[in-house]
Amino acid sequence: MFDKKPILSNFGELISMNYKRNNFMTVPARVKIKKLLASEATEQQTNVKGWVRTKRGGKPVFFIALNDGSTINNIQIVADPELISENTIKDITTGAAISVIGKVVASQGAGQSVEIVAEQIEILGKADPEKYPLQPKKHSMEFMREKAHLRMRSSTFSAVFRIRHSLAFAIHQFFHEKGFYNLHTPIITANDAEGAGETFHVTNFDLDKIPMTDEGKVDYKQDFFGKETNLTVSGQLEGELSAMALGEIYTFGPTFRAENSNTTRHLAEFWMVEPEMAFYDLNDNMNLAEEMLKYVVKYALENCKEDLDFLAKRADDEDKQKPQNERQELGLLERLQFILENDFEKVSYTDAIEILRNSKPNKKKKFNYIIEGWGADLQSEHERFLVEKHFKKPVILFDYPKDIKAFYMRQNDDDKTVGAMDILFPGIGEIVGGSQREERLDKLTQRMKEMDIPEDELWWYLDTRKFGTAPHSGFGLGFERLMLFVTGMGNIRDVIPFPRTPDNAEF
Repeated sequence: MFDKKPILSNFGELISMNYKRNNFMTVPARVKIKKLLASEATEQQTNVKGWVRTKRGGKPVFFIALNDGSTINNIQIVADPELISENTIKDITTGAAISVIGKVVASQGAGQSVEIVAEQIEILGKADPEKYPLQPKKHSMEFMREKAHLRMRSSTFSAVFRIRHSLAFAIHQFFHEKGFYNLHTPIITANDAEGAGETFHVTNFDLDKIPMTDEGKVDYKQDFFGKETNLTVSGQLEGELSAMALGEIYTFGPTFRAENSNTTRHLAEFWMVEPEMAFYDLNDNMNLAEEMLKYVVKYALENCKEDLDFLAKRADDEDKQKPQNERQELGLLERLQFILENDFEKVSYTDAIEILRNSKPNKKKKFNYIIEGWGADLQSEHERFLVEKHFKKPVILFDYPKDIKAFYMRQNDDDKTVGAMDILFPGIGEIVGGSQREERLDKLTQRMKEMDIPEDELWWYLDTRKFGTAPHSGFGLGFERLMLFVTGMGNIRDVIPFPRTPDNAEF
């Protein structure tokens, strides 16, 4: 079908010439590399498009590793310099986008079943090797964060973000199968669900000409919404309203915290999964969260095998560079299986405090935060000790002191604790936080007064306790925390495409 002479670098000109000569030319439809590598069919003509990872060789042939993002694996293109023009060969550099038409043949090398013998190559987009930053060598994670607009072309980050898609899909599928309704809660809101005050303000004011009241305060009545507003820290409160009508709902969207934390566990913009369920008590809530986490981890193991294998090897290599006492006891795939094979241990906060207070790390003052007694706010080191050292399985802590928890959590009869729960994972610590919500109007308003939360700002929330109140529960899953666990990445900035952190809102 094709002449065995140098192919014109201008593909459009080639098509035009063939069309004029034959009045017709069939160009094979593009096939994704993932599909091609999964097929054992050979001797068929195909068309693949992607980005060049590497090019090596010369005469009599050269080899191109091509990737289109559909899989962690590259497909090898075998090209004869006598068939491909010199100008085209020169422009086949790492990062360049190309289209290849050729024949699928059984691969002569190890690692893949098929390869493509090129008959035509078109350069879709050049990548100057003197300027393209992602050359085939090892780059630091910090360097890759600075190149977040390109880092998804690397093997590590393409694997991470394919898994991110799969986990998001699995979460939607889990709740859909259980009859939940997906609710889109507002991103702009006038409430601070957590009461922490760490919100990003939203305004339409010219910041050089902010209108003030006679008392010298900002006159929000002149702002776009006529009141003070902010980016949401949680969709929970709106989710509760919906659960009290639809029964079982979940939200899955971005949330924001103006918390000046430069750590490997904090982001200013992150995604939350927040189900809310009418007629669920705390135990129902804990069981649902455990079921969801196991479902999602199982889905990843069954559907992201190649990406997980790659990331598991990467995690093992990184672990070997750490001091012995900082290394993971289990590999990435073993940690995922660990979640599936173990029932989560349910432990009251009170019992957990006793375990921690009497532990060797606490007695020998190895903890950074020493546990003195009941009422302490547990830190990541305490949570990981309970999971990894003491129980050696995932842990659900429940019935926390009310003084360290939010106003909306149901107060227990002891008047000291609330029906809250946290799920703790190995290597991560807290991954889920939730509670049975306070459905009793008098108890809720009393707690709001104690915490200086104005009732008039949440009148709509209190209405659900006035009209048809019922027991209900819910929890929040930090999606990026789940991503850290499933991918084995060490920094939360590496599991979200474009991280938003203090002094960083690039791209």
